[in-house]
This record gives sequence, C-alpha cells and structure tokens, in this order.
Amino acid sequence: MRSTGTQWAAVSAGVLLASLITAPTAQAAENGTAVAPTTRIDQKAVGWQPCEDLDPVGDAKLECATITVPLARTTGGERVNDLAETVEIALSRVRATGTAEHTMLVNPGGPGSAGRMWAAHTHNRMPAELRETYDVVAFDPRGMGASTPAVTCDPDFFTPVRKDTVPADAAEEDALRQDAEAYAAACAEGAGPLLDHMRTEDTAHDMDAIRIALDLEQVDYLGYSYGSYLGTVYSSLYPDSVRAVILDSVVNPDNPWYESNLVQSRALDRAAHNFFAWVARHDDTYGLGTDREAVADAYYDLRAELRENPLDDTVGPTEFEGAVIVVAYSGNAWPAVAGALAAQVNDDDPAPLLALHDSYGDDADSDPGYGGYLAVQCTDAEWPGDWQTWRANAEAVHEDAPFMGWHNIWYNAPCATWEGESAPWFQIGDGPYEHPAYDGDVLIVHATGDGATPVEGSHALRGRLPGSSLVIEDGGITHGVALTGNTCVDETVVAYLQDLTLPERGVEGPDLTCDARPEPQPRTAQSAPHAPVDRLGPIGLETTR
Repeated sequence: MRSTGTQWAAVSAGVLLASLITAPTAQAAENGTAVAPTTRIDQKAVGWQPCEDLDPVGDAKLECATITVPLARTTGGERVNDLAETVEIALSRVRATGTAEHTMLVNPGGPGSAGRMWAAHTHNRMPAELRETYDVVAFDPRGMGASTPAVTCDPDFFTPVRKDTVPADAAEEDALRQDAEAYAAACAEGAGPLLDHMRTEDTAHDMDAIRIALDLEQVDYLGYSYGSYLGTVYSSLYPDSVRAVILDSVVNPDNPWYESNLVQSRALDRAAHNFFAWVARHDDTYGLGTDREAVADAYYDLRAELRENPLDDTVGPTEFEGAVIVVAYSGNAWPAVAGALAAQVNDDDPAPLLALHDSYGDDADSDPGYGGYLAVQCTDAEWPGDWQTWRANAEAVHEDAPFMGWHNIWYNAPCATWEGESAPWFQIGDGPYEHPAYDGDVLIVHATGDGATPVEGSHALRGRLPGSSLVIEDGGITHGVALTGNTCVDETVVAYLQDLTLPERGVEGPDLTCDARPEPQPRTAQSAPHAPVDRLGPIGLETTR
C-alpha cells in the first residue's frame, strides 16, 4: 500500500547512549508462529538533544536521539555474516507540558515514510489535557529518514517525463517492466544486506527496543494507515508492552500486500468518483461538468492530452496521476486539485497543475521513501513470480478502476524481481501458523470513504481483535481520522487514552458511529497547499508512495 506525504531531511542529531543486543533469530513455536527475540539493554538511557535537522511545528519543542539495534531481528538473511551488525533508529520526542504519566509512540504510516515529525504533529493535535500528561515519541523506521543505514535506489527513476503507466502495446509494457526490474536491482545494490531485514516484524522488534531504551514498562501506541498493521504486529509480539492501542485507517489483516493493492485500486477509484461528484456539485466554481461522469471525462481527457503534450517537460500522465491521487487521501486537497484541473482545462493555465505536482508529485527526493516502501512490502509477504498473473490482474482492475489500476501495478512491480528475502504474511488469529492476536483493549477508527485503506479492513481487524471497539466516521472522506477535528471521534480517543474507556462492543461493528465532518468548500486557489499528506497509496495492491 502506497503512502505518500512530505518527506523530511535526515541527519540524526541524536547521541547514542543505548546498546541493544538481541538473539539473532526468532524461535519457532510448536504451532509454527515465531517467538519474539529476547532483548537485553546494556544501558537504559537515551541522549536527547535539540533537533538540528527538523523544523519546529507550532509550539512543540522537539528533541532527537538515536538508539542502536541488531540488523538481524528475524530468521533469514543469508547475506548477513556478522551477527553483531547493527542499525541506528532515529527518534524524536515532545515532552509533556506537565508531569508525564504516559508515553505515546506514534507512526504516521507508509511504509517508507520518515516518522520523526509526527511527535510534534501529534502533540499539537492533542487537547491540552493530553499534552499535559503525555510524552510523544516518534521514530524513523529502520532504513528510512535519519535512521541508518538508509535504503537508497535510483533518484533518476523519477526524472520527468516518465512513461505512461497505461501501456498502449506490448512494447510499452515491456519497457515499463524493464524500468521496474532496473529499480529493484538498484535497490539491491544500494541497500545490500539491509533488504533482508526490512519486514514489519523487524520494525516491531525495534519498537520494543525503543520502549526498553526509554525505561518504560508500557507504551501507548497510535498508528495511522500502514502504522495500523505495524501496531497489530507489535501488540501480537509484545502484548505486555502496550497500555492503549489506537489503530486508524486500517490495513486489512486478511489481505497480504499483493491482494491488498488490487483491492486498494478499486477503493481509490471510488474515492476519485466521490471527488468528481463534489466538483460537479460546484460546477459554478470549476466549470468541469454538472455530473460526476462529465467531470470524470474531463479528467481522463486531460490525462490523454498530457500523454501527447506534457506540461513544461515536467507533468505527463504518470506525474499527473502521482499528484492527483491525493484526492483519495484528503478532502482538504479537493479544492486545490479541482482548481488546478479547471485552470488547465478551461483557461490553458498550467501553473496550478505544476504547483500541485511540486507539492504532491514524485521527484528525486522520493527515492528513499519509494525504496523504503518496496523494501518492506516486497519482503513482508510473497508476491507472484510470473508476469502473466500481474498482467491479468492489471487488465481486470484497470477495467473496473482506471483511476489508479495500472499505476498501482507498476508502483509495486519491482517486487516481482526483488532480491530481498520475503517471508509469509504476519497473520494474526488462532489458526495454524497464525500469530496470537492481542486480546487487550484496542480502539479502531476509520472513515467510510477512505480511498487508501478500504473501510472493510477495520471490520476484518475488529473480528480478529477480541478486545477492540470500532468507531466509524460515516461519510468521512479523509485517510486518518483520530485527532483531526471530528468532535465525536476525538472525544472517544481522549476518553480511551485517559482512563481506557471504550465504546461498548456489540455483536458486530461498528460499536460507535460518528457523523462525518462537513465536506470542503470550493475555492479557486491558484496553488496547491503544502500541508503534509500521508497517503498509503498504490502498492500494486492498493497503494503507497
């Protein structure tokens, strides 16, 4: 699943004062599940220093640090000969304004996203009563952001104008396949042994190392998007290490990444049609058509035109898709995207569309995030090895969901030839070879119109977590709901974090339904907003970025 958003620069300003040593491999239990490795902390201290590479957010005062953890966390990894090899995890913290009673560990999604800025974002989103009692800690997952070593592949991959993601013939399809294979090979060359140790399970073990380094018996956890899957895995491996768990915009636990991306492409298409319908309702502002189909036609006509005549040698159809996908993640982006479409279609003015690409599109700086995304997705689960399967699924999903059907396939296509060692999907449950699900209290939150992670995933996860309660934002159109302004949802989140009170669990979900926030109002802004958007976008199955 593809997550996209603002990428923040990475050079850790922290000082390493914690040394972590773990058993090199997990031991298989009788039922086939893995036992979490034992972690010994030689020095439980984190050297917090002022962050030198992160800009402040609001009035939050960020501190940074690093800890060192073993490279080999799970079984596998034939290219690792030295079991003492390590990686550094970059951390950030915003202290409680009063006496810290709890610590919130937060992950904004991805995979591939640097996470340290989210300590400040989360702190600022919290109401005063939570800021007073919570330290908020965020981290760049292994291989990403300021954590080292980092996954690097090929920044030139994103040089515009890229090939159209919808191949017109076999020759174009073959050229796209060659690009995907070359990118996978570049990642193998650039990241080396790290690629065998980038699974979600590896990061979950790193999270418990963070908890131990902070000298905490338990942490609270808030995970958005892919962060929901990370939290599901972490709470399964370390059930005694968590106090409160909030999983927002949930990855379906029953769909490994390849299957999940196919489902996601259809959800992205539904979200795009919600956007087209909104534009049609405001035809007096945008002039793109008075019904959803007319607006969709205007969008696809523009896409076809960009194939023949890219804007400023910068925005062709693939760059166009990479920027416009934001409408499936955030309703707040709808006015800017609609304004950019209208300016180009009606006035032949490319400036807003170029600005949209500058804010949300891919460029050379996208390489670490894309490589990190693939490093996790390609090894978290098994992928089809024969291209015929990929093509058949691509053609079927494109027929049903052309908005991102082929785009999502190519975004994940490097997984077809990925060199990192893959493992079976970390499935929670009580069946053979499944990992025991966390049975403590969990709050699950989801919007019904989320395009990046279809809402069905939250219902599936609720069924696998016996202590969970599901809160639905009915009619919500934004990927990421908790602490974003819906009073009904936020009051539920605050009550849970303060005294572990959850909505009463019924026979089936949802356990609480909240009305959606008002839809955005139209405007004719001539530039794209620069607010960070985390999108779990095209991944081949669903999305990422």
